[in-house]
Amino acid sequence: MDDGDLRLDGNAAGGLLGEVFGFELTAAWAGCAGCGAANQVGALLVYRHGMGTVLRCPACQAVMVRVAAGGGRYWLDLRGAAFLQLDQGARLPG
Repeated sequence: MDDGDLRLDGNAAGGLLGEVFGFELTAAWAGCAGCGAANQVGALLVYRHGMGTVLRCPACQAVMVRVAAGGGRYWLDLRGAAFLQLDQGARLPG
Protein backbone atom coordinates (compact mmCIF):
# COMPACT_ATOMS: atom_id res chain seq x y z
CA MET A 1 0.00 0.00 0.00
CA ASP A 2 1.33 3.45 -0.88
CA ASP A 3 0.19 7.01 -0.04
CA GLY A 4 -2.04 7.05 -3.10
CA ASP A 5 -4.12 4.27 -1.55
CA LEU A 6 -4.84 6.46 1.49
CA ARG A 7 -5.30 9.82 -0.26
CA LEU A 8 -8.69 11.47 -0.71
CA ASP A 9 -9.62 14.91 -2.01
CA GLY A 10 -10.51 17.81 0.27
CA ASN A 11 -14.22 17.05 0.05
CA ALA A 12 -13.58 14.10 2.38
CA ALA A 13 -12.75 16.58 5.16
CA GLY A 14 -15.71 18.86 4.42
CA GLY A 15 -17.99 17.46 7.13
CA LEU A 16 -15.34 17.56 9.85
CA LEU A 17 -14.24 21.09 8.95
CA GLY A 18 -17.88 22.21 8.80
CA GLU A 19 -18.35 20.95 12.36
CA VAL A 20 -15.31 22.88 13.55
CA PHE A 21 -15.79 26.16 11.69
CA GLY A 22 -19.54 26.30 11.04
CA PHE A 23 -18.91 27.01 7.34
CA GLU A 24 -19.00 24.94 4.17
CA LEU A 25 -15.24 24.91 3.67
CA THR A 26 -14.72 22.86 0.53
CA ALA A 27 -15.14 26.02 -1.61
CA ALA A 28 -13.06 28.19 0.79
CA TRP A 29 -9.56 29.19 -0.31
CA ALA A 30 -6.38 28.26 1.58
CA GLY A 31 -2.83 29.38 0.94
CA CYS A 32 0.14 27.10 1.46
CA ALA A 33 2.73 28.59 3.83
CA GLY A 34 5.37 26.40 2.17
CA CYS A 35 5.10 27.20 -1.53
CA GLY A 36 2.51 29.98 -1.67
CA ALA A 37 0.01 28.05 -3.82
CA ALA A 38 -3.65 28.96 -3.27
CA ASN A 39 -6.29 26.26 -3.67
CA GLN A 40 -9.83 25.62 -2.68
CA VAL A 41 -9.98 23.34 0.36
CA GLY A 42 -11.83 20.77 -1.77
CA ALA A 43 -8.70 20.47 -3.95
CA LEU A 44 -6.32 19.76 -1.04
CA LEU A 45 -5.05 16.22 -0.53
CA VAL A 46 -6.62 14.54 2.51
CA TYR A 47 -5.26 11.67 4.55
CA ARG A 48 -7.60 10.31 7.23
CA HIS A 49 -6.68 7.74 9.82
CA GLY A 50 -7.33 6.88 13.46
CA MET A 51 -5.24 9.78 14.78
CA GLY A 52 -6.96 12.47 12.73
CA THR A 53 -7.14 14.18 9.38
CA VAL A 54 -4.26 15.80 7.51
CA LEU A 55 -4.73 18.18 4.55
CA ARG A 56 -1.75 18.68 2.24
CA CYS A 57 -0.97 21.13 -0.53
CA PRO A 58 -1.48 19.52 -3.95
CA ALA A 59 1.43 21.53 -5.37
CA CYS A 60 4.22 20.75 -2.89
CA GLN A 61 2.69 18.12 -0.56
CA ALA A 62 3.37 20.26 2.55
CA VAL A 63 1.02 19.71 5.50
CA MET A 64 -1.36 22.67 5.65
CA VAL A 65 -3.95 21.60 8.25
CA ARG A 66 -4.16 18.89 10.91
CA VAL A 67 -7.43 18.13 12.70
CA ALA A 68 -8.10 15.62 15.45
CA ALA A 69 -11.38 15.08 17.28
CA GLY A 70 -12.17 13.17 20.42
CA GLY A 71 -13.77 13.44 23.81
CA GLY A 72 -15.97 16.33 22.69
CA ARG A 73 -12.95 18.42 21.63
CA TYR A 74 -11.15 19.38 18.44
CA TRP A 75 -7.42 20.00 18.02
CA LEU A 76 -6.36 22.16 15.08
CA ASP A 77 -2.93 22.85 13.68
CA LEU A 78 -3.05 25.47 10.91
CA ARG A 79 0.67 26.32 10.82
CA GLY A 80 0.98 25.17 7.22
CA ALA A 81 -1.77 27.48 5.99
CA ALA A 82 -0.76 31.05 5.24
CA PHE A 83 -4.44 32.00 5.08
CA LEU A 84 -7.93 30.54 5.10
CA GLN A 85 -10.53 32.66 3.28
CA LEU A 86 -14.15 31.96 4.33
CA ASP A 87 -17.14 33.22 2.37
CA GLN A 88 -19.79 34.71 4.69
CA GLY A 89 -22.49 33.18 2.49
CA ALA A 90 -21.14 29.69 3.19
CA ARG A 91 -22.11 29.75 6.87
CA LEU A 92 -23.90 26.52 7.79
CA PRO A 93 -27.40 26.81 9.27
CA GLY A 94 -27.49 26.05 12.89
